Amino acid sequence: MFTGLVEELGKVESRESYVGGERIIVAASVVTSDIANGDSIAVNGVCLTALDVSPTSFAADVSPETLDRTTLGQVAVGSPVNLERAVTPATRLGGHIVQGHVDGRGTFISAAATGDFWTVRIGFPPDLAQYFVHKGSVCVEGISLTIAALNETSFDIAVIPKTWEMTNLSSLAPNDPVNLEADVIAKYVERMMQLRD
Repeated sequence: MFTGLVEELGKVESRESYVGGERIIVAASVVTSDIANGDSIAVNGVCLTALDVSPTSFAADVSPETLDRTTLGQVAVGSPVNLERAVTPATRLGGHIVQGHVDGRGTFISAAATGDFWTVRIGFPPDLAQYFVHKGSVCVEGISLTIAALNETSFDIAVIPKTWEMTNLSSLAPNDPVNLEADVIAKYVERMMQLRD
């Protein structure tokens, strides 16, 4: 489990395809300071298992399902990626409950600056629409954010200067795909309501 508070902006060092998936190597120094092989780490909001951990990098195997469902299949060598270690029982939950289980891909539509702050518009697929509410939580590229405005096909998020600086949002261009994870509470409520009908 994660909080959606990005700890470090890493960089994809290499990708290697093999039968049944890919292995990526990510350059990082903050998140690798206290993780071990087998620990969970969120990469652009995707929960992966850290392997071959060193002080400056870690590797992760990415399954075909993950390559299909998320943006990791399209991340190029040299690209910045948002990184977060899994929470511990003593971690402050400063964002919201994030599982690292991407529900679908959205689209980065635009970013408009107002001083040092940014309003970012994200498009989403129709099958995720029921999970988004005005002022509700959403995870975009592994970042816990609050929906500031909402319509039928997109939402706006207000981004503070630190988030703009510390994440890959500032490197995205219009029409770039983004990983979306809806609030898990909404998904549980939906399932419970379905079972009551």
